[in-house]
Parts: sequence; structure tokens; C-alpha cells
Amino acid sequence: MNHPASYKNRRVVVLGMAKSGFSVASLFCRYGANVVVNDKKDRDQCHEADELERLGATVICGGHPDDLITPDTALLVKNPGIPYRVPPVAKAAELGVETVTEIEVAYHLSPAPIIGITGSNAKTTTTTWVGQLLEAAGMNPIVAGNIGRPLCDAAQEAAADNWLVAELSSFQLKGTASFRPRVAALLNIAETHLDYHGDMDDYIASKIKLFANQTEGDWAVLNWDDPVCRQVAQSVRSQVLPFSIRERLERGLFAEPPYPADGAAPEAEGHAPVRTIVWRDGRGGETTLLREEELGVPGAHNTANALAAAAICIAAGVSPEQLSGPMRSLRAVEHRLEFVRERNGVKYYNDSKATNWAATANALRSFRSGVVLIAGGLDRGSDYMELLPVLRERAKALVALGETRGKLARVAELAGLAAIKIVEPEKDAESTLRKAVREAALLAEPGDTVLLSPSCASWDMFASYEERGRIFKDSAHNL
Repeated sequence: MNHPASYKNRRVVVLGMAKSGFSVASLFCRYGANVVVNDKKDRDQCHEADELERLGATVICGGHPDDLITPDTALLVKNPGIPYRVPPVAKAAELGVETVTEIEVAYHLSPAPIIGITGSNAKTTTTTWVGQLLEAAGMNPIVAGNIGRPLCDAAQEAAADNWLVAELSSFQLKGTASFRPRVAALLNIAETHLDYHGDMDDYIASKIKLFANQTEGDWAVLNWDDPVCRQVAQSVRSQVLPFSIRERLERGLFAEPPYPADGAAPEAEGHAPVRTIVWRDGRGGETTLLREEELGVPGAHNTANALAAAAICIAAGVSPEQLSGPMRSLRAVEHRLEFVRERNGVKYYNDSKATNWAATANALRSFRSGVVLIAGGLDRGSDYMELLPVLRERAKALVALGETRGKLARVAELAGLAAIKIVEPEKDAESTLRKAVREAALLAEPGDTVLLSPSCASWDMFASYEERGRIFKDSAHNL
């Protein structure tokens, strides 16, 4: 696509309202396009409809009319979560109408350089930390994207001396064409969202579109411990800046000493080494930024997140020495291994954002042992067998709920857990989760940890992982 100003007096269809749809539709109205906004929800659920009509848009609610996409449609901007198989998107492809997501529009607007951050897990934590570190360095960041604020809103606010820090999902990236971040970061890849993408090939291809338009002057920050990220390093045109918790690097950020390789025996309690976070510039220079224990967030995966955030900032021009102090102030983001409380010697952690097995495995590895895990949710077809070894190593009990409760209980049984409790649905989802928390509290002893890390999306029971996490926290506080 081109700059939004070039669509004056041309038909632009915005599919799906919500925050990003409202933002992009309002933008095209201001540029004089003939904007048609369509949402399958009924009009009384489309709260933005009246305001969009006041701005000059045509609003159609309650379904997708057959004539929504016409030969004279210049552009279709779709909500990222709408599948490509729905009739309006399929019709656009048939007629050769370009289809993009809102971040493509934002790219053409922004006078500020963009940092794009994606991955199966840890996007929000890393994006939040990048914003905090850049702020401390005086780099004027604006944080937006999949983290909650439409990128178009941020792009219109930005000036040339800002950095636009964007959390980006595979759904958003799949709908890009010219999008080019100055710094692009791929944190990790795990099996997820296959109900949307169909297979891992499409999922990975969508993720790596982040690098498609970069040039030699741009940066690709990549997790050297992830095999997909290493493959990406072979194909990008940008400068590669790696980070690793498992390997000493000649150039990049790493943990010293490295963590054991995946599948190796865990470090025994009381024998874990004192780790530091180290930067090497590739020319013989080495800087120790801080000790791992100074980060204030538990878990090897959070060390990896901190390494990623620091590497992104270095790529953006922050000196390593500027990062040491601010990195000591990093804290867990809500619903991401968030400490809730301690009661009767038992600690409670909220990791509701763990919506796939890899995220739950990372959370479990953050604790030595004695974890009472609360897990379960929307069934997307996984068998969760990947959790078997880490359940065996770190968990003492499982409390399972949601659509996947039977599958998770089976894996826990194979792992030899001493206690497995299946919570059948109560009168409503909130009551079911509150019962699960009570059951977990009964199974826990002083020194144990009760961890909500569902390994599943929330939509079988809750409107969002945020709702699920807040109910868990309230339940823990009211035991």
C-alpha cells in the first residue's frame, strides 16, 4: 500500500472494529477516503459505530454483505484476528484488492524509526522492558501494537526523535507488505495459533515477514538458543545481533556461565552458579552488565527476556554501560510470572499469559521443585506431552480445569505426580477457577509454590487471559 493520503476519494474497507479498526478507519476518514467499516457483531455491540459515522464512514454491522468488496475497492484493512478464509477477505484476494493489517498503515505514517518485537512467548514482557530501558536512556520511546494501543495512534503522535516500540503478533505481521522496522527482534518460536495459520510453516512465514524489508543498515536481534531464529540469521539482509542463555557469544549478550542445554539435568538446589549478564562487541571488548540475581524476576526465560531487551536497546544505539542500572529495576509484567502473595509459607504466582506448553514449561523451570500447577483451558489440539519431563522435574501436583483438563491430567499421571485433581465445571467460570485455587492451596505445603500457568488460551471459560489472571489473584488473596 501507499501513504494513507493517497487514498483520498477512494474506497477503503475496514473489516472489524475494536480498537485498531476504529483507529485506522478514523485515520482514513481524516485523509478523505470513502471509508466503509464492517463488523459481524450486531450494531448494539459496535460501540464505535456512531462516532465513525460522525467522521463520515459508512458502518455496516450484523454480518458481511456480499457486495462489501467491489472492483473499485482500493484497499482492505482487516482486524488481525479475522481469518483469511472469511468471504470478504477471500473476495478481495479474488479481485486483486490489497489486504493489510493496521501496522502496515502505521508504518507509512510514522516519522519515527520502529522497533518490531515478535515471538511465540515473552513479547509483552520484552516490549515493556525495552520501553523502560529506552526511557531511562533518554530515547523517547512510544510503546504500542499488540500490547494494547493501536500502532496507528502511536504513529500519529510520533516525531522523528521518538522510537516506536511495537509488540507484533503473527496475525498482524501476516498482513504486511512494506513494513520495515529499524530493529526487528524474534524472541522464540513454539507451536501455537495453528487454528488460525493451519500449520507451522505459515505461522513461521508470518513471523519472519518482520525481516522481509530490512536493509544492511537495520538490525535483527535473534535468540541464538532457538533453531528457527538461527535459520533466520542465514537469510536476513540486516546486521544480526544474537542473545543466548546457553552459549558464550563472540558478539552479543549472553549469560555467564551458560545455562545447561535443553534436556540436561537441572542444576541442583544450592549449587546454581552466580551468573552475570555479559556483552561482547565482537572486537575483543567485553562488559559485564550485572548479576542475574539483580534482575528482580525469577526464571531462566526472564533472563533471556532481559538479554533480548538489552540487545534491542544496544541495536537502537544505547551503550551497554547505560543499561546496567535500569536493568536492576525490571519487574514482572502483570499475568507473566507475577508474584501475588505468600500465605502459610506458600507462594502464589500468576502466569495467566502462558497460553501454550512452552510458556508453562518456562514458568515451571523458574522454580526448583514443589510446584502445585493450575492448568487447562481452550483445546486447540495439543496433547501437551512436551510438558512431561518438566512436570516430572519441578511439579508435585496438578489441578486441571477447562477443556483440556483430561489431557493435562493424563500427562501428569505419566509424569508420576503424587496428586492430580480435576476440577469439573461449576455454575460459572469464575466459580470453577476459585475452586481450583482452593484445591491447590490444600495440596500445597510450606515452601511450595502455587502456580497458575494454564498452557492454554482462556476463551473456553473467560473473555481474556487478563480476566482469568485477575480472578486467580483475587482468589489467592481471599483464601
